Order: sequence, then C-alpha cells, then structure tokens
Amino acid sequence: MSRRVFATLAPLATLHETKRGTVLPLPPRLARLYGRLRMPPARARPHVISNFATTLDGVVSLNVKGHKSGGDISGFSAQDRMVMGLLRAVADEVVIGTGTLAVDRNHLWTAEDIFPKFAKEYRRLRAALGKHGQPLNAVVSGSGRLDLRLPLFASGKVPALIVTTPAGEKNLRRQRVPNTVEIRAVRGKEGKISARSVLDAVCRASPGKLILVEGGPRLIADFYAEGLLDEQFLTLSPQIAGRGAGVERISLVMGQAFAPRHPLWGTLADLRRGSSHLFLRYSFR
Repeated sequence: MSRRVFATLAPLATLHETKRGTVLPLPPRLARLYGRLRMPPARARPHVISNFATTLDGVVSLNVKGHKSGGDISGFSAQDRMVMGLLRAVADEVVIGTGTLAVDRNHLWTAEDIFPKFAKEYRRLRAALGKHGQPLNAVVSGSGRLDLRLPLFASGKVPALIVTTPAGEKNLRRQRVPNTVEIRAVRGKEGKISARSVLDAVCRASPGKLILVEGGPRLIADFYAEGLLDEQFLTLSPQIAGRGAGVERISLVMGQAFAPRHPLWGTLADLRRGSSHLFLRYSFR
C-alpha cells in the first residue's frame, strides 16, 4: 500500500451512532477515518465482540481454494481493513479457530498485520488505552494438529495460547513448544470444546476485558449458542456471491440453528457507510 493511503482513504460516514460506553482516544488519523468509537466501561466479566465481512446474500467465505479470505468478500476494501485493525488494536485477546488459521498460515492476528501503514496509529491507540505489547492470539483446536513452526507460534511477536483437549495437548507436546506459546487443555462432551471453556481459558491466560472473536463460523456459532457474544461488527459488502451445487458457501454462523424456535435478535448500535460498503454493529445483550 502506497504512502498516498492516508490521503485517498475516505472517512466513514456516520449514519447512526451508539451513545453507550466510553469514547476511546483514537489518534487523529484514525478518528478522522472512523469517527468516535465507544466501548463499554470495565466490568467484572469480559466484553466479547466479533468482526466479519459478508456479501449481500450472506456469504462470509467463498470456500474456494485461494479465495477463502475475508478480502475476497469485502473486495479487499481498505476501509474494512482499517476497521479490522482498529478492533484488533483495542482488543486484549483475539480468538480464532483452526479453519481461520488455515486461510492464511503466515498471518498474525494483530492490527499491524492487517493494515501495516497504520501501525504507528494502532500502537499509539494501544498505549493510550494502557495496553502493552500485542493482544494474546488464542487458537482453538480440539485435535491439536497444529504446526508450531508457523509464525503465530514461532515468531515470538505475539503471545499465543492454544485451547485444546487432553488428546490435543498430547499431539502438540510431540513438537517443540516455543516459550511464547501456552497450551491449555479443557475437557468437553465428546471431545468438543465449549465456548465457555474457551472464554475461561483465555481469561486465565490474560486478564484483559475485551475479547475479539474472528471465527470461524462454527466457533462464532458456539459463542452465540451459549449467550457469550455481546456485539457483532459486520461489514456488508456490495457483492452477490451466489451458491452453486458443487461448492458449500460459508455463512456467518455454521453448525447451530436458532430460528424459528429460538431466533437471536440483535439491536442496531452503530451504522457507518464507506462508499457502497456498510459497517454495522449489533448488540446482543
């Protein structure tokens, strides 16, 4: 991305803005582009948010080799990357599943990695919030079949946590575990790791109060099913992806069915527009 990005990246237009929470001290460039960002004040339990991009017909991943990323959904929108970086910058922990890790095995779940040209601004924001270093990157893997040589684990640039099962921990311990990686084994029914177990493990590893869950859709579904997700940030991209017979398109929530018996209804808390993209924020508390 060129040096012209600051001049050419247009600010989001605020169409509806939540008045709840504390206005965060965004550096001038981020404040110009995003506007005011509010987050709830500190409380006993962590505030859990999620962030995704979706097409107009509800697809969050094309699920085609080489085209599984959120960039394929947003059209590689610079505004979407700016918002993603902003949410990572204010988060204490970022939680992902193995499917999300597999999409980009060299990625780190930090603000700087998603939008390097704003690295200085993101660091300034974290410092202003009293957050030191990078957010904890937590990976959920029941099987423990992870390559600990990947940058997320081996680079030492981020503190990393793997939430797994006892059997998964045995698999992981067969490799050399870097000093910056912590492994926490949790027990669940039939080897399935509950969202509550993930949340508890993350909170024990890091004392932060704002947790960002970036998926995948089955992990997000578990957080919704257990009533643990407070807010959903959603970039609505002006794309129709469609669904063919040969490819399963991935939607925001997979593996759980809520409606019609137990539908989950959110409340629109914030709405911003960037060109033809809409940046939505829904509360589920």
